[in-house]
Amino acid sequence: MAASNYDITRDSAEQRFLNYNQENMIDKFQLKHDEQYLYIEFVGRDYRIGRHSGRTEWTTDGFAHAEHAGFNEVLAIFDVLCDSKKNCRLSGQFVKVNDLKGTVRSSGLGNDLYGKYAEYFDGRLPALRRACETLGGERQKIGDVSYLLHPFSFLPLMLQFWESDDEFPASLKFMWDENTLDFLRYETTYYVLGHVLERLKTLMEEEDTADLDPD
Repeated sequence: MAASNYDITRDSAEQRFLNYNQENMIDKFQLKHDEQYLYIEFVGRDYRIGRHSGRTEWTTDGFAHAEHAGFNEVLAIFDVLCDSKKNCRLSGQFVKVNDLKGTVRSSGLGNDLYGKYAEYFDGRLPALRRACETLGGERQKIGDVSYLLHPFSFLPLMLQFWESDDEFPASLKFMWDENTLDFLRYETTYYVLGHVLERLKTLMEEEDTADLDPD
């Protein structure tokens, strides 16, 4: 089967990674490392990056088994490690993605990006809460479901969800630290969100499957 454009872009990014100073990454983000790999957590999973290949893999069993990471994961991880600002720091203030410091004001990509996920989460508040908590989320007070998530241990993201009612459809909103663009590019926030949403959906689907299992 021919490689997809996403896989080609991912593989190219893995090769470019080798041009960057890995010791700077280790010092900047206090990465665990050995002679073969750099290690980082992303959206509740452990990842390793081959120091001589750039190949990025994730695991759920301490790397007894490993899977090649996908486009969203690789591009997000490398953007942070390779291109974040030298003295990136959080502000502690949360804003919408189009209000991040350094953003040129625009309409962005729009809330339609989240529409299918808002519909999927609607009416499933307990399952959504459990999925957020599986990812290490800290419960917040705004919305029907609200959690402070950490896609990276050093970079927070606020999820806020409201169920539909007779007047309004379900609504899903994300808030970022105001200084997020010190860590990654504006476009990369959408790679991060895409992976967060897919992880939540997958966790909820796995719960559904477990509930149907007669054993």
